[in-house]
Amino acid sequence: MADAPSDPMETSSESLLQMSTDDLPPLGVPPRLLTTGTHISGDEHVGHTPADVMTPTLSFENLSSLPDAMSGGPSYDDMDADGVLGGRRRSLLQMVLIAETYPVDIAPGLNEIARHCVHKNFMTRETANDNDMNPAERISVHFQHDEMLREGAVIVRPSHASHRDVPDGQTFAIIVTYRRHCEAFRAVGRIITVLFDLYAPNELALRMSWEECAQFESLGVMLDCSRCAVLSLETVLYMVRTCALLGMNTFQLYTEDTFTVPDEPFFGYLRGSFSQEEITYIDDYAVMFGIEVFPCIQTLGHLGQILQWPRFAGVRDTTEVILAGSDETYQLLDKIIAAATAPLRSNRIHIGMDEAHGVGEGRYRQIFGEKDSSEVFLAHLQRVEKICKDRGLQPMAWSDMLFTLAAKNTSLQSYYETSELPQEMKHNMPSDINLVYWDYYHTTSDAYSRKIQQHRDLGFDPWVAGGIWSWNRFFSALPFTIAASDACLKACKRDAVKNVFVTTWGDDGNECDIFSALPGFVYYAEHCYTPDADVSWSSVRSTFAGVCGGNLDDWMYASKIDVPLEAMDKTRFPPNVSKWILWNDPFYGFLSPQYEGLNLQDHYQEIASYLRTASSEDALALYPLNGRLEFPALIAETLTIKLGLRDRLVAAYKSTDPCRELFECAHGIVQKLRQSVDTLWRHHRDRIWLTTYKPFGMEVVELRYGAIRTRLETLQDRLLAFCARDRAEGVAAAAGMFVPGMRVPPREELPELDVVLREVYASIGLEVVVDFARAYTPSRALGTG
Repeated sequence: MADAPSDPMETSSESLLQMSTDDLPPLGVPPRLLTTGTHISGDEHVGHTPADVMTPTLSFENLSSLPDAMSGGPSYDDMDADGVLGGRRRSLLQMVLIAETYPVDIAPGLNEIARHCVHKNFMTRETANDNDMNPAERISVHFQHDEMLREGAVIVRPSHASHRDVPDGQTFAIIVTYRRHCEAFRAVGRIITVLFDLYAPNELALRMSWEECAQFESLGVMLDCSRCAVLSLETVLYMVRTCALLGMNTFQLYTEDTFTVPDEPFFGYLRGSFSQEEITYIDDYAVMFGIEVFPCIQTLGHLGQILQWPRFAGVRDTTEVILAGSDETYQLLDKIIAAATAPLRSNRIHIGMDEAHGVGEGRYRQIFGEKDSSEVFLAHLQRVEKICKDRGLQPMAWSDMLFTLAAKNTSLQSYYETSELPQEMKHNMPSDINLVYWDYYHTTSDAYSRKIQQHRDLGFDPWVAGGIWSWNRFFSALPFTIAASDACLKACKRDAVKNVFVTTWGDDGNECDIFSALPGFVYYAEHCYTPDADVSWSSVRSTFAGVCGGNLDDWMYASKIDVPLEAMDKTRFPPNVSKWILWNDPFYGFLSPQYEGLNLQDHYQEIASYLRTASSEDALALYPLNGRLEFPALIAETLTIKLGLRDRLVAAYKSTDPCRELFECAHGIVQKLRQSVDTLWRHHRDRIWLTTYKPFGMEVVELRYGAIRTRLETLQDRLLAFCARDRAEGVAAAAGMFVPGMRVPPREELPELDVVLREVYASIGLEVVVDFARAYTPSRALGTG
């Protein structure tokens, strides 16, 4: 790396550090589903919990802190003569920001932002030469580092009161003064947001004046890359840039086995693992923005992906938990930890250790005898910590097992309710480890404060991890995400927590479009940069539009695919209605009693129509990211057809002319649903998965589409066969003929439609969270149990 010039604001092409993606090292060729994200097991999937344990989720009508977020929003046809759409123009003002001077060390990051800026309204001196023909008015931006600023602070000021009223010989500029790199890039995110928001040029100087300070030493995201879907390198880089523009400074990829370990070909076998070269590339890229990348792995539970292979049979305790106490285990973990940290600059490592239920109760018991699980866990934690320390690493671990083992109860509730640990556990805790308190469920800040204090009573100042509800669904549950994030960060700020991050998870197939988590990232970051208890919803909306290129109201509205009714009962978890209706077997429709008496077709038709408009060409002119809303639109369209399917079939089957009625169903609603499912499948495959993730793991989602497509084909064939036999029987009876193989009565050919359906989750209705295995068929374990 070249030495910095003597003048820290020098910007000549000879002295600037020229580093882009082209300059990074070349890449080589990369040689139990209910887990951390869900934290639900057994009957807890129904979503019930006592009212005094959790506060309710928010509906689309009572988000008091988000006054206008849940409204239906304007029609994209309602455009006035000036191209203003519901208070928003169709296009941006013809203005562009140009970074004219900046310290050498942020030059690479600024250049990358300029190359990928969603609205093309930010450039640097280097990239501006590529846009000489751009007629937009150019506004200068100057960046200056100031070590005397408070850590986390950034100040943005205009040089003059008006950018069009500048004395002769002077030049208008926006001055960005920062201390940490992450705040310099957050300032870029804010100034391009302001530019997006401007209605008139004379607002520019006034709007380009603010100062703010991060409320935490570190804030960042953790992205799940272990539940089938491994982010493509391009998607990871996009997420890094977006995090930079939001002011985040840590970044984790959750990789149980999805990274390569030398001499261990079955570690991450056929899983699309990140190569060492890819992780090095990501680290080099992130450092341009002042973002620290550190690994997030597992060293006890959640290792079922590798423990299924004969190669690792010797280190297996249970199907999910590695064998504690075994020298072979620690030799393997040493290799894993070395591989996970070798490509990275950071000396931090997240060693996981959450939800290791059954530790010491499988092969461990056969080999080492009966021991208390908490004793086994703590001894293992100490040995893994020693491996980290011997390598100069600072480990952190999820804290849930400490509390659940103390309570001798593995439920999620015991984690949050248990307050005291036995003295022997306290004494045997490694002193030099960071505990991570994770909580994605509470919507009152006092619940978080209590748990933060419990960690401090143990002698640990915890990292606190919130969650964006991306797991077990097609689209993130944004209203609940915001409610939980708001409560979490209010408590963290009030209780002076130093380090926070927000997680995404892909449990049960990772069907979700990870981009639907972006509004959650924006909300989280805005919260982290204000000392106030409440966040300005208008700033969240503007930042999402300016930085990400999406209309926030439209993205919030898309969450309605899982909350189709305006008034739903409040429960512990946001339901995943669209998922279980889509995957529910079309012949049985055994979950349809959950919405008996509700006209969901009209609701989903409204959702589909709105989202189609929100992702239309008119909308994309200003909100290019809205193109991803075609995915939930297709889901809503498919559900509009599927919802009435079984009722139609039963009514036709029991009609006075079942042959004619079922024939019409086969060529009508069933055929239409087959076409809709095919369209949805191809879009999910081509426009979501293959543009966002590596291809490995896509087979899990495609097996589900294949199951529905096959069952719909079988349904159609059997309906037509029934009609043909029915007709043949009538002819035979009239002629007094016997037809071999004929069954009497003919309705016995469709016995599925004779079954009277029962409400599986009584008195809950739509308020239920169901995974694929339970949604698809009533047969246990998809027929293998």
